[in-house]
Formats: sequence, structure tokens, C-alpha cells
Amino acid sequence: MSGAAESVFVSYAGADRAWAEWVAWHLREAGHRVELDVWDWRTGDNFVERMDQALERATAVVALFSNNYFDSARWTREEWTSVVGRRRRLVPLTVEPLHVGDVPDILAAVIRRDLHGLDEQDAITALREAVDGPTGPLAPPPFPGMAKAAAGKDAGGGRPRLPGGAGVPGVWNVPRRNPHFTGRETAMTRVREELLGGRQTVVQALHGLGGIGKTQLALEYAHRFASQYDTVWWIDAEQADQIPAHYTELAARLGIAAPGAGTDHTTRTLLDHLRTRERWLIVLDNADDPDDFENLLPAGPGHVLITSRNSGWKDLVPSHGLDVFSRSDSVAYLATRIPDIPAQQADTLAADLGDLPLALAQAAGVITTGMTPDRYRQLLTDKTAQLMANGGPPGYPAHLAATVDIATTRLTENHPRDAELLRLAAFLGPDPVPTAWLETTRGRLATLTVDPDDFMWPQTALQHLSRSGLARVDHETFQIHRLTQAIVRDHTSESDTTAAENDVTTLLAAIAPCDAVDPVHWPTWAALTSHLIARLHTSAQHPLVHQTLIQAAHYLCESGQARVGRDLTATLHSLWVTTLGEDHPHTLGIAQYLGHATINLGEYEAARRIIEDAFERRRRTLGEDHRDTLKSANDLSIALDLLGEYEEGRRMDEDTLERRRRTLGQDHPETLISANNLAGALGRLGNHEEARRLHEDTLERRRRTLGQDHPETLTSANNLAGILGRLGNHEEARRRHEDTLERRRRTLGQDHPDTLASANNLAGTLNDLGEHEEARRLHEDTLERHRRTLGQDHPETLTSANNLAGILNDLGEHEEARRLHEDTLERRRRTLGQDHPDTLTSANNVGKTLAELRRFTAAEQLLRDTHARSRRTLGDQHPRTLTSADNLAWVLTALGRPFEAQKLRASGGKAGQRRKRRKRR
Repeated sequence: MSGAAESVFVSYAGADRAWAEWVAWHLREAGHRVELDVWDWRTGDNFVERMDQALERATAVVALFSNNYFDSARWTREEWTSVVGRRRRLVPLTVEPLHVGDVPDILAAVIRRDLHGLDEQDAITALREAVDGPTGPLAPPPFPGMAKAAAGKDAGGGRPRLPGGAGVPGVWNVPRRNPHFTGRETAMTRVREELLGGRQTVVQALHGLGGIGKTQLALEYAHRFASQYDTVWWIDAEQADQIPAHYTELAARLGIAAPGAGTDHTTRTLLDHLRTRERWLIVLDNADDPDDFENLLPAGPGHVLITSRNSGWKDLVPSHGLDVFSRSDSVAYLATRIPDIPAQQADTLAADLGDLPLALAQAAGVITTGMTPDRYRQLLTDKTAQLMANGGPPGYPAHLAATVDIATTRLTENHPRDAELLRLAAFLGPDPVPTAWLETTRGRLATLTVDPDDFMWPQTALQHLSRSGLARVDHETFQIHRLTQAIVRDHTSESDTTAAENDVTTLLAAIAPCDAVDPVHWPTWAALTSHLIARLHTSAQHPLVHQTLIQAAHYLCESGQARVGRDLTATLHSLWVTTLGEDHPHTLGIAQYLGHATINLGEYEAARRIIEDAFERRRRTLGEDHRDTLKSANDLSIALDLLGEYEEGRRMDEDTLERRRRTLGQDHPETLISANNLAGALGRLGNHEEARRLHEDTLERRRRTLGQDHPETLTSANNLAGILGRLGNHEEARRRHEDTLERRRRTLGQDHPDTLASANNLAGTLNDLGEHEEARRLHEDTLERHRRTLGQDHPETLTSANNLAGILNDLGEHEEARRLHEDTLERRRRTLGQDHPDTLTSANNVGKTLAELRRFTAAEQLLRDTHARSRRTLGDQHPRTLTSADNLAWVLTALGRPFEAQKLRASGGKAGQRRKRRKRR
């Protein structure tokens, strides 16, 4: 080595790993300190942190330029831009031909060396000179007409060879490479690392569902790393009894087959030969039963790569279970095959296809021959099985329909009872199914033949589905791919379909928890709801599951999934109006939660119309005091309150509470909901002491009957803390808000609307206590979460924006506060209307901020209009009216009109907003 040792980091794209290993090996041989991710970084390391540390340590970064290297979606972009930005030494080496436009402009002028197209010795020399710097010739240059000397023989099995330097191995029968291979870089890296694990014989199995891309990954591996082997032999291993014949063919190619020897003798000869040789790769594609290969797996210092649907291989050899593509890989594949497809359209098509590689390949093949993606998606909904039987995609042995048919036929022939479970599962949703559901409903499902003494059911049945490549199974769940389900459903007779759908509704109704409010049950509801939604139109036709669907809607509203809840309830309401009638109890039950979801989305006027209609229908058909009628009355009072009609909301709350106390009792959860809501209404009307007493009583009753951490108990705790703050007891309010926020974070999650309400309220209390910076940080976090989960214009988001702007004002950042207050005012005017109390709060705050900026004339104009609107809509003595009057008086005084100000002067308060949580039921 002519120059000083460098600390080298090798930057490369995953597809060029063989080049990276070869470069790293020879630089270490030359005495340099080399860092290569796949050699030096451990599983579980933070990739971004390790990359940043490596770039900081490196005195030189060797970048392996290729078309893959400049793919905008790869981390290599961050690597080379970081090197350029830090002005570190970049050593660019090209490993495949590049055109002028392939290299970014900022790198176009950087001198680079080509490694591709050289024999190995010349490539080593070029590599060392690129890193060490040119040394000039050490001997007279050869006569230009002389032919190059042949490359020397590779020195050892552990040393990487020059990628592509020798073309394909001399013994080679691998199928043609798939030019559209995309993604799978993580899986490819893992396979390569395991095969280089250093053991004498390394066997790796790739297993997974049919169409998952096992063969394609093995094929790409064989081509990508072909230069590292002397022998690569591909065997179609589906028929295990034909393996000796394939081994005999390989033995003949290697020149070790004795004339006239039988296949058994030649197989033993081949296996003995491989034990003494290096650099060979045997691919056993589509191997089925591991027991059939007990004496047929090669041993020795080479590699065996197995692909199989049968997950049983993991019990015999190290294995990788392949899943469907990531969504980004699916979109990238479709963009490559269908260049003009918009990203969003590719995303939705990939979702419809369940990211299954074989299905993506089939779709691309059909679309590129003249069908639009939208038309394909439509056919996929209506005619899945027929579409999946259309054409054989390049690189795959069969289309998906044939792949599924072969597997299901074998399962039916060998394990007919287990095929019954496959058929039933085809009528569930495509998400994972908890195995416990089958155990819970054992004996109640007419389509399943189960031996009552078989204590291993359903585990044994699921094992057979897994080994057939028809299901993914883990220790708690199993899952059938959505397209496999569709193909199985299409091949199910009408009578069997009816029976399966009846069993599915029996199962879903049986496992539904009785409580949709308690977060303890939410994981079960989450799994259950995904299956209800997936087969919504079918399940909605079965009365047995109607109440389960209504409770699922309740769960979605309580767990903060407003948009999914509205979609579900709107669909069911439309369907049941047609099939059951507008006044049917189930129709009105789902209308109730349609109103809830619409409120949660901030669409208060639309919610009011839905709730009023349900209330009138229930009152007419069920009577004034029926529980369902009182649920709608409670909901209507909330809608009125949210629309700023505080007096009418309070009147309805009082009436509903009295009726619930009389018919349900003082401590019934629904009675306590009305008590909580009435206390909130009293607080909003300025009756703080009366509100406090009612909140305290409600909280005590909820703690005793529901427990400390129940969501409704936490609602009361939040609301009591808020009223204590209004009464000036800020320290006690802070203690209670902190406790409630911690409990809500733990039980509901960081982004639940109730959790964010607590965070908003704690921030307001901190501000009252003078802790402005801490309040600011909490308000900023809450606003960001509201914007992300609810959107820019949601009323709760605008409350967070209003309160953050108030903190900015208190911190003296009046200009920034003005911009945020004005934006909030404009959004509230547009979404809530000019006279809504929240709109008037924002108008008052904009006026106050303009005054802080000494823009008194503009402030007076806005505050005078706001005060007039507050008097008209809220009344002269409402706290918000008094606040606007106080602010207007302050501005008039500043304008030199003290007598006019004195006439308006009244006690007021801060215009920040705390969020009490109203409960609907």
C-alpha cells in the first residue's frame, strides 16, 4: 500500500451487495480500516444512527455507483449527500455502465473509476489506486497490442470474487432472470448473511403462501451472486421422487457420473463429491414435505436454498417466512411495470391485491395490454377468481387461481375436515383471526366436523393449512390472504356458502364483548370489527349479528375512530332503512351512532339533524321514558350545546336526568352520563358552584360503580378539575388534571380525543399558574396531534390553536399570536358560523391581541362587533359576554375615552377554552 491507511465506509445499494463485499475484502487486504454494514452492524441497531456514525468516522467513503445507487427511494442518497455536505473524501467507483443523465448533476464532475468490464486483477488495481491515489507505473508498460494475461485462479472459498468478472459459472442451469424483480432487499440481505454464516453446510428455506414470491427471491439471489459460485444448479423439487434424476444430471455435468450407474448410486456419488468441494449452490424450488428430503440434502462447504409453501421446513433447517410486499415495494413494482400509473392509484390497486407479488404481476400484465387500473379494480371486486385465472405472469409457473386450486385440492384429498376450516375462514375478513375464536365457538359451527375428543383441534387443522401454503399461522392467530379467500368462495356451492355465512355470523356474535366502552375489551373489538366491516353487506343481512354491528359502531366512536365509525354507520343505516324500515329499533340504533360519529368529526349541524330525526322516531314509537328515547334526548342536548345553544341544551339535560333517575336509578351509568352533561352545561352558563357540586357527586358515584380508570370516571375527573380551575383553585386543578392525563394516556393512548382534551386542560392550568413555557410546549404537542388525527378545521383542533395563541400572547409574542388567532377565527367562521360561542371567543382574542400590538382602532371595531353578537346570542351576563365587554373597555380607555369605557366595565375572565367531555348514550 503506497498511501496511509484510510478509514473507509462502503456506500452501496442493496442490489450491489456482492460488489460491496468484494471491495471491502480487498481494501482490508490492502491494510485499510473498512466498515461495511452487513459485516459490522448488528441486528436491532438503529440504521440511521449507525450510518451517521460511520460517515463521521470515515476519512474516505467509497461509493459504488449504479442505477440502483441513484434510486431516489434508497438511503444511499442520504449517504452521498451527507459526504458532499461534510466535504469528506468521496471515492466513486462504477459497477455497471451509466449514462450521462443517470448521475446527479452535483456528482457529474467528480472523477470516478470503472470496475465493471475489468478482469479481477485489473479491478483490484483500479480499486487500490482509487483509494490510495495514483502511483505511476512500477514497470515498463506492456506493448499495447499484447493480449491481457488470464486472471489468476481464486485463492480461497471465503474470499469474495469480483462480481460479474467471470460471467455465470461453468455449471449452471438457472432459469432466466426476472427483469421486473423489485424490493425484498431486507430478505435478500438476510439470506446472504445466513448463507455466509461460516458453517460447513448452510441450508436456508424460504417458506410462505402461494404467490408470495419465494421462487422469485431465490432466482434473483442465484443471478445476483452467480459470480461467487463455481456451480449453481436449479432443481424443480415438487416431486421428491425425481430428485435423484436431477442429481444424476448434475453429476453428469460435473463429470463424476459413472457410465451405467443407476440414479441411486450416482446420487450418493454426487453428495460425496459436494462434501469435498467449495463454491456451489443447489436450489430446491417448491420442495414440499421435509421428510421426503431426509437423505437428499447436500452437505459440505456449499449452500442449499429451498423454497416451499410448507412451513414445516422451519423445524428442520434455518428458515425465513416471507410475507407479502410492503406497500412501498408494491407501489414501486407497479410503477416499474405501469410507468404512467399515479402513485395513489397504484396504492389503492396494491391494497385491493393484498400486496401479493404474484397478483401484482398478473395485474400489471393485464393492465399493460389495454385495461385501465380502475376497470381492473372493478373486475377484481366482482370477478376475482376469473380475473386471477387470466394469464400466466412472466417468471411464475402458474396464475394465482391455479396455484390456489392445486393447494386446496390436495388439502381436500388429504385432510377433508381441515378443508372445511379453510372454507369457513374464506367468509371471514382478510385480517388475522384469533385462534381462540374457534376454541370459543367449538361445537356451535355447523360447517365444521370436529371430534369432541380431539383436544389438539384447531391447532392440527391450522398446521395443515399452513403446510399447504394457504394460511399464515402463528401461536395466536391465523390469516388467509384476501385473494385466496375470494377464489375459495367462488368455488363454494350456493348451499355451502349459505351455511358458511350463517356460521360466520354465529361466530362473530358469540365472541363480541358485552361492553364497548371499557378499553380492556378494545383489542377484541378491534379484531372483531375488521371482520365485520370486511363482509359488511353479508353480515348486515343476518339479524343475529345486528346488535354486534351496533356495538361495533359504539366501540369505534368511543375509541376515537370517528371516520371509520361514520363510514360503517352510514352504510348500515342506508342498508337497514331499505331492508328494515326507518323506525326499526336496529335502524334507529345505528342512527344513534351515526350521530355520534358525525359529532366526533366536528360536523355539528349534520349531527343535529340525524339525532333529532332519531329522537322524534324513538319518542313516537317507544315513548318518552324508554331507555333508547332518553339516549337520543341526551345526544340532542350535546348537539345543541356544541352549536352554542346552551340554554336549550341545559333544559334537555335537566329533563333527561330527571327521567333517568326515576326509571334507571341514581347510580345507573346512563343516569351518571346525564348528570355529567348537566354539570357541564351549568358550567358553560357560568353557574360554577352548582356545576362543581354535581361534578363531585357524579365522580364519586362513578368511582364506586365503574372504577378509577374507567373512561367515564376519567371524564368526570377531567370535568371536575376544569370547574375547579374556573373557581380559581388552580393548584388542585393541576393535580387532578395531571392524574387524569396520566391515566388516559395509559388506558386510551396518546392520541385519543379524551387524552388530548386532558392535555389541553392541563396546559391551560399551567398557564394560569404562570408556567407559560411548559404550557406552551404541551399546547404545541397537543395541537400537532389534533391536526394529525382530526385535521386542520376540526373544532377540537381549533380549540388547541386558540389556546396556543393565548399562551404566545402571555409570552409577549404578540405578532405570532395574532397570526394564529386570525387563522383560527377565519376557520371557525367558515365551519361554525359567525355567532357560534367558539367563533366569538376567537374574535375576542384577535381584538385583544390587536390591542396588545397597539392597533386600537382595528381592535375597537372587532371587539364592538363581538360584544354585540355575544349579548345577542349568549346574554348580557354570560362570562364570555363580560370578557368581551372588559376587553372593549380596555381599548376605549387606551383611545382616551374613559367615560365610555366605564359604562361597559364589567368583571371578566380569560378567553382560553377548556374542554369538558360530554358523553353520548
